Amino acid sequence: MTYCAPPRTLLRRIALAVSCSLALIASAQTTRVTGVVSDAVTGELLPFVNVAFANSRIATQTDFDGKYGFSTYYATDSLIFQYLGYRTKTVAVKRDKEQVIDIKLEVAGKELVDFKVTATGENPAFTILRRTIANKPANNRAKLNAYEFEAYSKIQFDLNNITEKFRRTSCSNPFAFVFDNIDSTGAKPSLPIFMSETLSEVYYRQKPKTRREVIRGTKVSGIDNESLSQYMGDMYQNVNIYDNFLVIFGKNFISPIADGGRGYYDYFLTDSTWIGKNWCYRIEFKPKRPQELAFQGEVWINDTSYAVKRIACGIDKGANLNFVMGFAVKQEYSQVKPEVWLLTRDELWVDLNVVRDKEKLSKREIQGFYGRRTATYRDFKINEPREEAFYQGPDEVVVSIDPLSLGSDYWDTHRHEQLKKQEAMIYHMVDTMKTIPRFRTYLDLVTMVLTGYYVRGNIELGPYFNTYSFNPVEGSRFRIGGRTSNKFSKKVEFEAYTAYGTLDERFKYGVAVRGFITKRPRAMYRAAYKNDMEQLGQSVNAFRSDNILGSVFRRGPNTKLTSVEEYKASIEREWFSGFSNEFMLRYRTMIPKGDLDYLTFDAEDNIVNIGSIHTAEISFNTRFAYRETFVSGEFDRISTGTRFPTLELHLAYGAPQLFESDYEYTKVIARVYKRWQLGTFGWTRTTLEAGRVWGTLPYPLLIIHSGNETYYSDDIGFNTMNFFEFISDRYAHVIAEHHFEGLFLNRIPLMRRLKWREVAGFKGVVGELDPKHANAMLFLPGMYSLSGGPFMEASVGIENIFKLLRIDIVWRLRYLDHENTSPFAIKGKVAINF
Repeated sequence: MTYCAPPRTLLRRIALAVSCSLALIASAQTTRVTGVVSDAVTGELLPFVNVAFANSRIATQTDFDGKYGFSTYYATDSLIFQYLGYRTKTVAVKRDKEQVIDIKLEVAGKELVDFKVTATGENPAFTILRRTIANKPANNRAKLNAYEFEAYSKIQFDLNNITEKFRRTSCSNPFAFVFDNIDSTGAKPSLPIFMSETLSEVYYRQKPKTRREVIRGTKVSGIDNESLSQYMGDMYQNVNIYDNFLVIFGKNFISPIADGGRGYYDYFLTDSTWIGKNWCYRIEFKPKRPQELAFQGEVWINDTSYAVKRIACGIDKGANLNFVMGFAVKQEYSQVKPEVWLLTRDELWVDLNVVRDKEKLSKREIQGFYGRRTATYRDFKINEPREEAFYQGPDEVVVSIDPLSLGSDYWDTHRHEQLKKQEAMIYHMVDTMKTIPRFRTYLDLVTMVLTGYYVRGNIELGPYFNTYSFNPVEGSRFRIGGRTSNKFSKKVEFEAYTAYGTLDERFKYGVAVRGFITKRPRAMYRAAYKNDMEQLGQSVNAFRSDNILGSVFRRGPNTKLTSVEEYKASIEREWFSGFSNEFMLRYRTMIPKGDLDYLTFDAEDNIVNIGSIHTAEISFNTRFAYRETFVSGEFDRISTGTRFPTLELHLAYGAPQLFESDYEYTKVIARVYKRWQLGTFGWTRTTLEAGRVWGTLPYPLLIIHSGNETYYSDDIGFNTMNFFEFISDRYAHVIAEHHFEGLFLNRIPLMRRLKWREVAGFKGVVGELDPKHANAMLFLPGMYSLSGGPFMEASVGIENIFKLLRIDIVWRLRYLDHENTSPFAIKGKVAINF
């Protein structure tokens, strides 16, 4: 049975989506109106006439000469003119324009006016909310031509749920001194373990739209990392309440002042009072449906500009969110200039734990984490753009550390608010903990679980999940390897491994080195040699052939391996964040193993075995992801994403005769990836890829479409396609996957408690294969071209099962007559998400 959302709910969602789209292109400009007010009969100029925008508190009066004039971001569609003894007059206004409106008022007759009082029955909060939404373009800081300010942020992480039992355990004895710093004022006693401070300058220009942050100072407890300094700044941590959707933990939360917020929140007008010099209304709100990603809290709205003065809210405990015990945000806005409201204080608090049920948590005494962020903003400059040259440059975040920021005196002078006594002790405490051997051991074990490597002085041993595997070609395979650690060097890394198969009785091995030419800008060199087994036609996202999970969860024997001897060297240069090039030279010798053969016809049409093929390839790769951000380690880094598409281009040339290379060819592959945030509908990721190979080549050098012969789901491979099943020399494929985030299951009473989430996907590929390639090497049985049309598969699934599992049912839609295939498959994977 398929569950569908009620029509009214769907209409709300459609309306919200449309309004969100319109909001993206809306911008507020100043409306300026001037004019003269006079008597309609005598022409006498009228002083002290009240002039006001309808349904607004924006008003003025005429002077002694009957002249008036004002400019505002908060214009409505009409002006009202009122003067004692004259008829009230209303005229239309063109918003966001400069105009002159002269008015002639008529004397009022002596007549009684009937007043009719009616009750509308509307929630009084809705009137204020409508005006707040109408004024969002005017109150959103993006309206300004330019602004700049100084930002100070302080981030702290605490280990929480520190019970007396935990403190008495023998494993915690070496850390007894840190328990003097436990904060027991909250619901769960907590121990501060990390803290950072950042001071930066933020600049914004509207046309052309440019935003830049210059990090002037960072102070982090025991960590020296420029990338972390960038991420701790204001640019990547700020939430704009005026946006319709707020992306938090990778999820789309609907703002309480979203254009379509009434479809998701209940609102209550509960108070009005002075906050400083501003008269404000307090509106409380809560989600209509607690499982949706919405907030519960209160917002104070200014009665004149209908700008947000203060907001305090948190996530409802019923929200479909993992590992988040609690989340709260509090923001303060101030009028830094007439009609300009900007955020001046931003506080965020989050409570994370693998167990979200509070009763279970108290029984198991499982430690979690508090995360706290406090940011303050001051020294605003409004509509004072800088010279064009200042905004030039590709990097949004620039680290330009003031040398004085390395000293404590700098922070005593420049931080916006002084540290509490307990906060001031965190830096010393954390640095002291890192010198304790047992703490280092705990840290090493956590690192091993996350990275697969165990750190031992100058060496990291691993990865442990490749230590043992098995396949019909090698038999039981044993592998040992390692690499140098950051203690050895932070500029160069060496890696080596060796493996042995009990069936083929052959050693395999590899060595590699990589290092920095410069760290800023990022430029690296790499060189590697290996003599090992490979699974051709396997996506880069799949398990490696020597991964134990790849051996255990196979649906058939792995008999299509290739022995590869490879020399490889490359240089990579990042020109600015998100844009990089790589130049690579690679020489490979490939020998078929298992069920693979390299066969061809000789001059007498006899089938002969080639034995091996040799290729020398020169390639040039380009990757562009506009405004992409990263969190970096010493060598590797993790992308935190970008709102824009990611573009990749691979160009390769096979050089004949170079190092005895057998073939000449040219290869071009282009790829576009994009993640689409779709509000309460969830999110979608799409990948478009196309490529072509020129030359007459054996099948190992053609496009071998990525198959999957395991029960583990492959995001970028075809899950119902076999290895080597389809081969092309030109192709195009599409991958689309949508995550509904519980859109339907959250509305089924018995299912919403499970917090399962729906996912659906589609993959398709079209391609062609020139018959001439058979002259270079015969295709083996079970290898096909896509001449019969595109290969397609579709899937539906459930994720967030036990918070970590995803199960998909995949339908193979074409080529159902091929051997060793099935019209559908059940695939699973581990997917841990908030």
